[in-house]
Amino acid sequence: MPVVIGFEGSANKIGVGIIRDGEVLSNPRRTYITPPGQGFLPGETAKHHHGVILTVLQEALDEAGLKAADIDCVAYTKGPGMGAPLVTVAIVARTVAQLWGKPLLGVNHCIGHIEMGRLITNAQNPTVLYVSGGNTQISNDPSPGYNIEQMAKKGTKYIELPYTVKGMDVSFSGILSYIEDAAHKLLSTGQCTPEDLCFSLQETLFAMLVEITERAMAHCGSQEVLIVGGVGCNLRLQEMMGVMCKERGARLFATDERFCIDNGVMIAQAGWEMFRSGHVTELSDSWITQR
Repeated sequence: MPVVIGFEGSANKIGVGIIRDGEVLSNPRRTYITPPGQGFLPGETAKHHHGVILTVLQEALDEAGLKAADIDCVAYTKGPGMGAPLVTVAIVARTVAQLWGKPLLGVNHCIGHIEMGRLITNAQNPTVLYVSGGNTQISNDPSPGYNIEQMAKKGTKYIELPYTVKGMDVSFSGILSYIEDAAHKLLSTGQCTPEDLCFSLQETLFAMLVEITERAMAHCGSQEVLIVGGVGCNLRLQEMMGVMCKERGARLFATDERFCIDNGVMIAQAGWEMFRSGHVTELSDSWITQR
């Protein structure tokens, strides 16, 4: 049973997790939180990760009750993500792998989310909806999506917003432009509240996501849906997807914030799957990619 340690730092979360044959041994992380109105910039985010990554690494080993000699493989996020934070984490992972004399594995961040979701929920062959939050200039404490979700719970009036679905593709650019243009007018004239706008935004976006997920299920004859990624924590999205699944006689699988939000153990789990399949990343190939 190989023991794999995973390093994640593609955005504003820095995490180190350890897994052994499907058992999560540790999964500490830190979040870089900027003042309201500011997004997290690559350089500043990398400085944050640089300052705490060794502390988080030691926490992961201590929580798992392991030493370097107990680790069989070192996995790290190769991409996609923000360049500077990815480089910071990759350098530490490369260094640790060489100091400990362990093989190295570069992991796709998106596949890390999916593999962790499959492990935690025991979904067998699901249609996967991967929904990521990413950068924003709305308040980032604790996260923009969480703040919108809480405000949306208090909204009562639905404001019609652009709804753009073309086959399996969705477009969010129209809805964001519309809200930027209309928000001040709607709010200043008392036509709606900020809570109503959050409610309307959430309902519209999630309806689009449920529609394309159901279409994918129909095309594939799928009876399982797995929601992964940071936005997958949203309980309203889970509720709407659950209604669709119930109508189709299908099952919904989702995880909570421990594993939806970026974390180290999801990289360890994807690395574990790769390692036991014979994959290893040579040092000369241990670069990162933002795409």
